[in-house]
Amino acid sequence: MQKKQAETDQLITQIIRGIEDVKGNDIEILDLRDIENTVCDYFIICNGTSNTQVNAIVNSVQKSVSKALKEKPWHVEGSDNAEWILMDYVHVVVHVFQKHIRDFYDIEGLWGDAKSVKIETTN
Repeated sequence: MQKKQAETDQLITQIIRGIEDVKGNDIEILDLRDIENTVCDYFIICNGTSNTQVNAIVNSVQKSVSKALKEKPWHVEGSDNAEWILMDYVHVVVHVFQKHIRDFYDIEGLWGDAKSVKIETTN
């Protein structure tokens, strides 16, 4: 169990690094482990200012994780219009939004029972 958590922590660290490398905004981690019947352990949510930046964030995360941990996402969805791209790393699901789409869907509100950590960035 501790080995899995250590691997998950490393994955989260690399995902955050990938988001920060291309100036992703409003990074938040939702810890879903204490909620029953969830599809994963963590959501990492962030947003970009355009579809170009959303795609850049996704590419940066994939590069960062692949380089450091030799892992690829199990599934990526939403790349066509780049308003909301979901990257599934099995235990960690990354949501990269355009700001107005993030506000509309309010994932943080839907998962209000989850423990939430906001990541301070120097953007």
